[in-house]
Amino acid sequence: MGLGHFVPSRVVTNAELATILTTSDEWIQQRTGIKERRWVDGDVGASELAEPAARQAIKNAGLEVSDIDLIVFATLSPDVFFPGSSCLLQDRLGLNGCAALDIRTQCTGFLYALSIADAHIRSGLAEHVLVVGAEVHSSGLDMSDRGRDVTVIFGDGAGAAVVGPSDGTSRILGHKLHADGKHAEILKIEAPASRRNPRITHEMISQGLHYPHMQGRAVFKLAVSLVPKVIIELLEEHDLKIDEVDLLVPHQANQRINEMVARRLEIDPERVYNNIERFGNTTAASIPIALHEAVLRQKVKPGGLVCLAALGAGMTWGATLIRW
Repeated sequence: MGLGHFVPSRVVTNAELATILTTSDEWIQQRTGIKERRWVDGDVGASELAEPAARQAIKNAGLEVSDIDLIVFATLSPDVFFPGSSCLLQDRLGLNGCAALDIRTQCTGFLYALSIADAHIRSGLAEHVLVVGAEVHSSGLDMSDRGRDVTVIFGDGAGAAVVGPSDGTSRILGHKLHADGKHAEILKIEAPASRRNPRITHEMISQGLHYPHMQGRAVFKLAVSLVPKVIIELLEEHDLKIDEVDLLVPHQANQRINEMVARRLEIDPERVYNNIERFGNTTAASIPIALHEAVLRQKVKPGGLVCLAALGAGMTWGATLIRW
């Protein structure tokens, strides 16, 4: 019913990172396609970035904040360890009393959140659901050469959507979601963790276990294999073909991944929306930010078929089909 997004005003270029890390603009662009990203200044949490995106989405839906009866907040960078950022956003919006929950499926978070909203509306448990993906990565990145390969990838931002009952042909057609925990170790932050006692120590910090660690090649191989498969799986379930997809909005993890996915699907690059060069990987926020931009740029037409797809830590992966 409505979309919104918000990114911090601070632009961090590859050239700026090259003054801190042993890297270069050319190196980053060749491997990721990223030219710049947005980072917060000071003490800013995910719910603070989410508020303007949420208010924009609610306004664009033609609703009042009070019309929202459920918030589903996807993030891997919550404001605090607990309670969830959904409750903090709820308070910021003045929606005290409505249901609120957080989900932690990382880069696929927005897709999983959409499926939860869809199910609540179809079952009658909710009428208008605010779905949010918001991340503040910059305060949790290793700004030494040890973490260089990961640090250059991530940005901060928030995206939001309001989902409600369909009033015609425009509707969510369906979802296909998967997970496989045997790949959990290839992309993770180890500490603090309840499986460690104590949950964090000086030794863990010195080892950098509180920073994200990624086996980049393994993630790349899984993404270029699993994302096209799940898209085709979902299309076939609805008797549709890739040629009928008007716009593919993939998670913005790596431009090279998205290019390979497009080639494997044999979809025209003009029908794939990417903005990673300006925002980096904003994890759960990347799809709603890109989708809202695509709508604003009139890349999405009424009645068009839109496919959203992602793979993230877990590993989790999935796709959603929307008739616009």
